Amino acid sequence: MSLMSKSLSLLLLATLSINASTSQSEVVDYIKNNLVKNSRVKVDKVEVIEKQAIKDGWEVYFVNIHATVQEDANIFDKKVVPETLFVKDGMATNMLLDMKTGDNYKESIRPKLKADIYSDKHLLAGDKNAEHKVAVFSDPQCPFCQEIVPELYETVKKNPKKIALYYYHLPLESIHPVSLTITKVMLLEQAKGNMDGVIKLYNLQISPEETDETKILAEIKKQFGMSYTVAQINEKKILDAQKEDEEIATKSMISGTPTIYIDGKWDKTREEYKKLLGDREKG
Repeated sequence: MSLMSKSLSLLLLATLSINASTSQSEVVDYIKNNLVKNSRVKVDKVEVIEKQAIKDGWEVYFVNIHATVQEDANIFDKKVVPETLFVKDGMATNMLLDMKTGDNYKESIRPKLKADIYSDKHLLAGDKNAEHKVAVFSDPQCPFCQEIVPELYETVKKNPKKIALYYYHLPLESIHPVSLTITKVMLLEQAKGNMDGVIKLYNLQISPEETDETKILAEIKKQFGMSYTVAQINEKKILDAQKEDEEIATKSMISGTPTIYIDGKWDKTREEYKKLLGDREKG
């Protein structure tokens, strides 16, 4: 966890007092000017992704906090930290629990995806003019992703007029660093138009801790016949594409995989896409 996120986590655990009948601009000003007290963290901008009204008069603000963090004496780093705030009657908290049901609203509510998520370069399967749009943020070494994403892909291939599938790479480096290299190869396969090759890489048998790119590429060639050099997978266009996907995930407040959205709305079950199909289409 970064210095910035540590600071925010500690400060947001307390309920914060702000003016009653709080406006969006007041929430932004409060976060920017009062929330972070760490002298090494400067909040540059607070971006409100979305505001939603929920039960009992509460409103939820999804925000991205853009900050400059002093990592060392002469080292400064730019960070974007997503955060969720629940606001009511001049009070704000980052955690809201329903005492009757035990529901944690922070875990059950997400902002809607923006329309520009559905770009042609992220279309993995289906017709872009399909009846429904599904977006998935995924990591090829995530066990749940390996279980869900290939099946989703095959379903969309069989029903291209019903569903369009948009794919975003979100390798979770802290859990399985090998995914960073695998993702670069996936991007090269995408650039070739070989979407089946992208999905095949979900089956790569390799240690999730492997970081030697030469060894990883050798395994990919051995198992799938895909031949790339370290120089090829580290071309600027590949690194830029990888960074772009990760930045879009951050701005969309997505940090876990697989995360699936259907027509802009978060699918907590990851199975709702099946309800878009009739029995014959599922088969």
